[in-house]
Amino acid sequence: MTSPAERFELLTDLYELTMAASYFENGMADPATFSLFIRKYPPGRAYFVAAGLEDFLEYIVNFRFSESDLAYLDITGTFSHDFLHYLKNVRFTGTIRALAQGEIFFKDEPILEVTAPIIEAQILETFAINTINLQSMIATKASRCVHAAGGRRLVDFSLRRTHGIDAGLKVARSSYIAGFVATSNVLAGKVYGIPISGTMAHSYISSFGDEIEAFRAFARSFPQKTILLIDTYDTVAGARNAAIVGQEMAKEGGRLLGVRLDSGDMTRLSQQVRKILDEASLDDTEIFASSSFDEYKIARTIKEGARIDAFGVGTRMGVSADAPYFDIAYKLVQYGERPIMKLSPGKVNLAGNKQVFRKTDPQGRFLEDIIGTWDETVEGACPLLEPVIQDGKLLKSHPSLEEIRERFRKNFAALDEKYKALENPPVYPVKVSARLNALQETASG
Repeated sequence: MTSPAERFELLTDLYELTMAASYFENGMADPATFSLFIRKYPPGRAYFVAAGLEDFLEYIVNFRFSESDLAYLDITGTFSHDFLHYLKNVRFTGTIRALAQGEIFFKDEPILEVTAPIIEAQILETFAINTINLQSMIATKASRCVHAAGGRRLVDFSLRRTHGIDAGLKVARSSYIAGFVATSNVLAGKVYGIPISGTMAHSYISSFGDEIEAFRAFARSFPQKTILLIDTYDTVAGARNAAIVGQEMAKEGGRLLGVRLDSGDMTRLSQQVRKILDEASLDDTEIFASSSFDEYKIARTIKEGARIDAFGVGTRMGVSADAPYFDIAYKLVQYGERPIMKLSPGKVNLAGNKQVFRKTDPQGRFLEDIIGTWDETVEGACPLLEPVIQDGKLLKSHPSLEEIRERFRKNFAALDEKYKALENPPVYPVKVSARLNALQETASG
């Protein structure tokens, strides 16, 4: 797998480099702080899930322009030789404070803040937005699917329709953080250690000509992992054929793990299939459903009384179909001793180096967040941003994927149910401290 650390320094917008060149020519090298945050909620959302930090940090600690990078920049004719010589030796030497992956956060709260000489901090912008946006967007979407499923298992089926190879891997990872139990993506299984899941397509059934013989052949090949796709021809007839094979397996000491529905009225069909399986004494055979599921369809199908035990969730989750991007920004908030505030209409940001504080009740449930200055404390509140890079070096090893997943589980459980509503959720209370408010009065545009 190609990692973000491997020669992605040119994966940036040209203006990051032209600004850096102008900073260089004008002798601008004071420390600058940039804040990464989301300006507003997409429709139906009242929270976000932090993901993608590990890739960003690995990119930073390995940051260096290669000879071929510099040669390419040279032939563009855009940059001076002095600036290219500077880029040859540039490394990140600053500090990053960030939310832990799996943390719940809200609009306007910094996901991370970068403090470094302005050139070093500026040229990280594009990669930071690209990486954190995608993975946080998918983790948020996946968490909504998990919540809608009410304890039923979800598997990531999105790979074929995600927006490219890297997106397919990141979707598998982000959805697993948010509570999915497995992925169909075999490479994601290898790279991230995520359980993999999958059985057959309709082409497999069709290739045999006789559905029940296809079922028997698969059961012989995978006696411990037999899940049969039953809607190739007629779902009810397919369920009856699956029940016959399940009974045959039971006689030999085996077990039909499940059947999968992939089309039609999922509520009605799952009820009919459940009846057929139960009458065949296959009450422990589960019903798995796929086909255009997202949080809305999952919730609706369950409300209608569907007898579905697990869902394959693909396209709509993998591209976050109803909210395919976040209004995420990376803005200069401090240069030298001067707090900076963007004043464009609808895009005003909070100036200064910041911290996010969270107040909880005695049971650990979220009450409210306060955005304050980095160097203040808020009584009865826990700070969420923590230093992860100091002087260009990682301060500690990355948490495991299972640790991130557990962090999300605990945080999501602590968030009041009303903020998890799929439609028209209330806005979680986020305040600005008096000290940070006072700082805004001194900020310049």
